[in-house]
Amino acid sequence: MQVLDAKFVQSFIRMCNDGWEQGWHERNGGNLSYRIKNEEILSLKDEFSYTGEWIEIGTKVPGVANEYFMVTGSGKYFRNVILEPKDSICIIEVDEKGEHYRILWGLENGGRPTSELPSHLMNHEIKKEVSGGTHRVIYHAHTTNTIVLTFVLPLKDEVFTRELWEMATECPVVFPAGIGVVPWMVPGGRDIAVATSKLMRQYDVVIWAHHGMFCSGEDFDLTFGLMHTVEKSAEILVKMLSIRADKLQTITSQNFRSLAKDFHVSLPERFLYD
Repeated sequence: MQVLDAKFVQSFIRMCNDGWEQGWHERNGGNLSYRIKNEEILSLKDEFSYTGEWIEIGTKVPGVANEYFMVTGSGKYFRNVILEPKDSICIIEVDEKGEHYRILWGLENGGRPTSELPSHLMNHEIKKEVSGGTHRVIYHAHTTNTIVLTFVLPLKDEVFTRELWEMATECPVVFPAGIGVVPWMVPGGRDIAVATSKLMRQYDVVIWAHHGMFCSGEDFDLTFGLMHTVEKSAEILVKMLSIRADKLQTITSQNFRSLAKDFHVSLPERFLYD
């Protein structure tokens, strides 16, 4: 099978285009990665080149050693993924120690995987562990309204979670564990990767102040849907705050407890304050 004919590759490309159409990926902003299943790799190995150099990841991820990932390229534009996938994305292999990677397919005109590769691989390592291997997608986008809120809300998990839960009834059902927040840090390095991966132990959504959002999920639909839901809730909050600074009515803590009971989700009590 050719790489571009594989179902997961088509889903990867579609998600990149969906994010572009949402306006979340100006220029070369944002990145996406997928931890490929063993059976998916086996059908594509004839398409791979194993002659590429091993390159340092910049961190150690032994939990995903010997695994394969599809990743967007550094400096590549999401708008071009659907038009020129072989130039915009790649498949990489992580070495047996989780310290280096090499490109097996893609980026045919040169380049490297996303500059946020340390964050992606560290988060894949954590989510693989805490989910029992079910989480395979990590997505980073520059979600406009979420970024706006990082300038006006306290950068606290409890505040962002509660405010966004209140904006739409489905929110506590879609992200019942809540949302983590990382204060502004220089992107692309190990420090922000470590800070994000710590929060990913308990959340599937992490906001980077003044930058964007990271989401993790089992597949492309769930991960995109998670980010879409958070960003739509942020849009509602931005519009509400533009009309008046306080709410006349909202969803209460007891309302959330009733919702959790009926929808069979567990909501942390530390978010249920009035």
